[in-house]
Amino acid sequence: MLPKPRADLKPNTADFERLPLVKPTGFREYDARWLYPQEINLMGLNAVGLGMATLFARRGVPKRLVVGHDYRSYSAAVKQALMTGLLAGGCEVHDIGLALSPMAYFAQFALDVEGVAMVTASHNDNGWTGIKMGLARPLTFGPDDMSELKSIVLNGEFEPKTGGRYIFVPDLAERYIKSLTDRPKLKRRLKVVCASGNGTAGAFAPQVLEAIGCEVVPLNTDLDYTFPNHNPNPEDMKMLHAVSAKVLETGADVGLAFDGDGDRCGVVANDGHEIFADKVGVMLARDLSAIYKNAKFVVDVKSTGLFSTDPVLIANGATTSYWKTGHSYIKRYNFEHKTLVGFEKSGHFFFNEPLGRGYDDGLVSAIAICDMLDRSPGKTVADLRDALPKTYGSPTMSPHCDDEKKYGVVDRITEHYTRQKESGGHVAGQAIRELITVNGVRVMLEDGTWGLVRASSNKPELVVVVESPTSEANMKAIFKDIDQQLARFPEVGEYNQKIAV
Repeated sequence: MLPKPRADLKPNTADFERLPLVKPTGFREYDARWLYPQEINLMGLNAVGLGMATLFARRGVPKRLVVGHDYRSYSAAVKQALMTGLLAGGCEVHDIGLALSPMAYFAQFALDVEGVAMVTASHNDNGWTGIKMGLARPLTFGPDDMSELKSIVLNGEFEPKTGGRYIFVPDLAERYIKSLTDRPKLKRRLKVVCASGNGTAGAFAPQVLEAIGCEVVPLNTDLDYTFPNHNPNPEDMKMLHAVSAKVLETGADVGLAFDGDGDRCGVVANDGHEIFADKVGVMLARDLSAIYKNAKFVVDVKSTGLFSTDPVLIANGATTSYWKTGHSYIKRYNFEHKTLVGFEKSGHFFFNEPLGRGYDDGLVSAIAICDMLDRSPGKTVADLRDALPKTYGSPTMSPHCDDEKKYGVVDRITEHYTRQKESGGHVAGQAIRELITVNGVRVMLEDGTWGLVRASSNKPELVVVVESPTSEANMKAIFKDIDQQLARFPEVGEYNQKIAV
């Protein structure tokens, strides 16, 4: 029997080589992330695999899983260790090799397999590893699933079984690409900067865009797991600025930036200005709601208020619900409520039938953007962006806060603004109109200005976003108030980026 995992083992010790190390905080709300090997070792990954097999058995789900890995120096080793645990639990493992996360989700359908365990740290810095997991397509784990898996693994409640089976799938990438490109080509010849930050998407995205009729300008699409230019993160301004420079240099129609595991796509307009993903979502919602009347959408609480107030969406009969941030939350809401598309400000977009199968796929998002331009003759991306009502918004700002402390800080910030609202107090010179607390706290002011504070689900950080439909000054004012509240907590550290006030 595999020993019960410990959290106190150190690399370069005998115990590290003979016992499983699993840090409890690696089990996040809807996926898993650890620093490797400081927070999880190979035997610890055996334990996670065996724990997944045990969870499948408890739920009565056939123990058949797709497994793939992203392009990092250690991801293949991490995957092998995870598969060892799955096989020890009696699982049938379908190994698709180097893959994007949406390729693994696609494989669940293509191979008629219930589960998925995709080894990826997505956009996290090198040194991180993780697993995106699911046991019912197209969904991935939610908090209840992660909590039960965490309990099984940390308490050593493993159920080893015989009968494990390993199957290597050599052609899944070709089948995935064919599924995206077996369609009419674009009528409009678009010049597209395709950027992957040297991450996994570079192996697949350029050929998909070329196959639908784009002229592709590659940017950092050669695979290099040292990420020599910047992290593959389309929310990171370093990546967006690099794409902007290439768009302006080449006169491209649009820049498309893919994250480390290919489930997100960032957009830079033809004039070199980045467009935050929630505004891209509004643009796509306008385009799609003109085709699919009375379309329903869902967005996360970090997203722009335009989804509710945009006159074009209202005229098209579109309706939008706001829900919890996190790809698992939006994906599940999108699936259960049969919305047409779910949009996250981080760039996770979930297209349901007839546009997709409900999971997040950065290449499906890229194709939708190209189709939107194809249906807008004579219009540029900048034209479509500028047609939106003006708002003043921030990037996603992420001050450091340890995993063990971040939720407590958010609870106290929520309590503060709740007291302010109940007492009739003002924030940034305005009364509080509404508090949305499905995920952290979104403070809505009288004129529509809002600010959000929540705990990151996959990093030791808080998440802060602010927006105003009236002025940059009001946007900065609510950020100043939030920042002053966070400054009361010494456990809150430096921001990754921060607007000036």
